[in-house]
Parts: sequence; C-alpha cells; structure tokens
Amino acid sequence: MPEKESGLPCIDIREDDLSAISPEVLATLLRDHTTGKNIFWATHDYEALGSGYDYHAQILPELITGEHGMVIRPRVLKSKENQTDRSKDMAEVFTPSWVCNAQNNLVDEAWFGRKDVFNIEDSEKHTWKSNPEKIEFPEGKTWKDYVRATRMEMTCGEAPYLASRYDTTTGESIPLEERIGLLDRKLRVVSENTETSGDWLDWAQTAYMNIYGFEWQGDNLLLAREALLWTFIEYYQAKFGKAPLVKSINYIAYIISWNLWQMDGLKGVVPDSCRNGVTEKIQTLFGEEDQMVNCPGCQQDDLRRHNGIYCLIRDWPNNKKIIRFIDLIK
Repeated sequence: MPEKESGLPCIDIREDDLSAISPEVLATLLRDHTTGKNIFWATHDYEALGSGYDYHAQILPELITGEHGMVIRPRVLKSKENQTDRSKDMAEVFTPSWVCNAQNNLVDEAWFGRKDVFNIEDSEKHTWKSNPEKIEFPEGKTWKDYVRATRMEMTCGEAPYLASRYDTTTGESIPLEERIGLLDRKLRVVSENTETSGDWLDWAQTAYMNIYGFEWQGDNLLLAREALLWTFIEYYQAKFGKAPLVKSINYIAYIISWNLWQMDGLKGVVPDSCRNGVTEKIQTLFGEEDQMVNCPGCQQDDLRRHNGIYCLIRDWPNNKKIIRFIDLIK
C-alpha cells in the first residue's frame, strides 16, 4: 500500500508499485486502444523535464518510474500554482467527495426507487454515514442487474465519481466501508452477494465492464486508471484477506484500459487529432498538389464530420464488439 506522506495516508499510487506487481500492469494502464500507442501527455506541465514530456509525447514507463517516479501526482499534491494554471488553461475543477456522493445518491435513488440506499447524508456538515446493512433490492430487480447497469463519468479527471479512494480536493483518504463511488457501490454489492473467489472475480469483472469514463489530459487519465485498479485490489483484500493473483490484476487493468480512455469530449476524437490549417498532398486530375486542409467537423461544429481519430471503446456485453464512441450518441 502507498506510504504516508505529510502526516496523511499517502493517496499517491506509485508507478513503481504497479511495475513491482507486473511490468505488464503498468504497460496496460498506459495503453490507448484507439491509436495502438500509449496515451499521451496532452498538457504542457511537464515539458521542462525534456523532450519525452512534450505535449504530444507518449507517456512511457521509463518516464514515470525509478528516478522519475514522482512525476505524476494527484492534483491535491501538486503545487497551488500548478493547480491554478490547470484550472485556468483546461477548466480543470475537481469535485469534493460529499458532492460526488450526493449526486451518486440521486442516480441510485432513481434506480432503486427509494432514498438512502448506500448511505445517509448530512448536508449541513457535508458528511455521510454508510448503511451497515446488506443492500436490499426492489421487486423486479436483482443485485446482478445493479452490477450490470452502465455508469459513466464524463471528463473524469482522477475519476472521483467512480472510485472514491480519497477526496480529490482535500487529499483525505476514505475508508473502504465509507466509499461512495459508482464502482465502489458495485463492488460492495458483489462482496455482499458472493462467497467464493471465483464468483467474486466474475462479477467484479462485470462491474468494471459496465463503468466508463473519458479524460483529455494523460496524467489525469493514468491517475484515474490507477485508482480503479487499486480499488479492485483493496476490495478483494477486504473480502478474502489476501491480494488477488497477478493474472486477475492484469485482466482488470485490461478492462480499465478500454473503459477509461483519452478523448476530446466535445468532438469524440483523440485530443488534438483534427487537422486544421495544415498543408497535405492531395491527388488531383493534374497530379499531386499541396492543399490547405481544415477539419469540416471543427469548421461546422458537426460531431460526425471531424477528420481526427474517432475514439474506440469495447461493448463488452455485445460479444466484446469494438465500436466508435460517437456511434452511441443518437
């Protein structure tokens, strides 16, 4: 587990810790299935460290491990100046856990048809108390239906709505029994309704296959992916008193690498992949000519006409079919 830092339990999952589990785990968490490469930085914050940290450079394991193991850190551990710059440049605003909880509770209130399913909020103190009883399901719905229900966090940052290991605004860690993320709730239900490791793993995988999120900045995306992976390890340990097998961790990492992806949420493409104001060779009746290229989707604000790289996701329930994300939008 991460060590303590500044008197608080350390919320930072070190990439070296992931490599120690298996080099494949970190490699998988860095994968971009749309481009066939790694996710890229998509931020200027690290460029002073060298060319490997340029805005468009891929995030490689050697750039964030070993002597570089402190490069990527949760937002709350970054300098105040850096936090301000990212808020100004990328509209990066992280949500307190009590707000995430209140909004997630509304999602569950609609699904269950009743309030206070997982916890009871104290809106004045901005706190909550977890329901200690086994979750009961409404007539006509089962715990398996809940685990299969699709949930998504848009522009997810470090994914506080999905996995609430810590409050992204204060850095305070949250005990497992008090966590409020959409994935946390699914895994709680899985733990309450399974006995064997095999059953738990099967339904935990189903939970991960039905949790989605996308993010522009590569460092945030990696932090979100890491949080979801570490959440899997923590819930398994709480249930069975030991760590899951490496092959199980690798498979969850693989699911996460598909379900949390790097995307420009307004265009549905890989960030900055649209070609605008660039000269390209175009084949004409008179041979090859230079022409200025502009993205029709950007020019006309048309989601389906961008010349960038449309992001792919995996539809796990539908025979693991690979589809474009924008094709889910009516």
